[in-house]
Amino acid sequence: MADETILPDSAGRGEERPPSALARFLDSDLRWSFRRSPLVITAFLVTVLMIGAATFAPWVAPHDPFDLASLDLMDSLLPPAWMEGGDPRYLLGTDDQGRDILSTILYGARISLLVGFLSVILAMLIGVTVGLVAGYAGGVTDAVLMRIADIQLTFPAILIALLVDGVMRGILPPEAHEEVALFVLVLAIALSSWVQYARTVRSSTMVEKRKEYVQAAQVIGLPSARILLRHILPNVMGPVLVIATIQLALAIIIEATLSFLGVGVPPTSPSLGTLIRIGNDYLFSGEWWITVFPGLALIILVLAVNLLGDWLRDVLNPKLR
Repeated sequence: MADETILPDSAGRGEERPPSALARFLDSDLRWSFRRSPLVITAFLVTVLMIGAATFAPWVAPHDPFDLASLDLMDSLLPPAWMEGGDPRYLLGTDDQGRDILSTILYGARISLLVGFLSVILAMLIGVTVGLVAGYAGGVTDAVLMRIADIQLTFPAILIALLVDGVMRGILPPEAHEEVALFVLVLAIALSSWVQYARTVRSSTMVEKRKEYVQAAQVIGLPSARILLRHILPNVMGPVLVIATIQLALAIIIEATLSFLGVGVPPTSPSLGTLIRIGNDYLFSGEWWITVFPGLALIILVLAVNLLGDWLRDVLNPKLR
């Protein structure tokens, strides 16, 4: 009697599906590290709260500081509500125009965050593109692009931003300055911070292009652009996300510095830096709340984002595991 071969019955058994992105995240070291760090959780909640409050400022703010019809100069320079002479309608007091400080902080944070996010995205696009091309092409292309990056690193970021802002203001007609001030500011900050992305991506690309999967893609004749975008780029994005998180805080600080110096967004749509500059004129006359509370909001936001960036850097660095 011949031996009977028993085949496994797979008709009633479904094929195993790869885990979803959510399932991979819930089972990742990232989630485990996040849950074990109360400081990171606090920083994340503070960041989300401040971004949410700034995003929904028209619905969250108790007053509209840019509605001229609702402003009353008789309410100007009122102290915070808990101090003598304060008004319960204005929790953190008012500025020289009678605007509610809490409302101006929420509206000002919208502009600071908008400039920060847009400049980080633009700097990331420029830096990642330069880094991919330099690392993959090598030779003269790599040398030229990296020497440009090295030259820029010899200048402080704030000086580059001031230079770009001054050049753009000289090119554009005076009547268009306020209309394009936000875009010029974003461009100035982005051009001062793309080098970090380029150098990091270049190093990672030089490592990745020597691996077997890239060589296999080259052998079968895939275009270089497809190899860079479909194969190399996803494998070099980890450090880029860390840099972007840290650069967001730096971009907010540069924006606040430029606005404090008077070359940022126009006073008609002030950011946190503009509010600090306005309040600085009244700091020594006793109206300290005009500049202190926007300054505290800026410090808390930047500190929370920096803590998240440091945590991401530690989690995504295999040498620290």
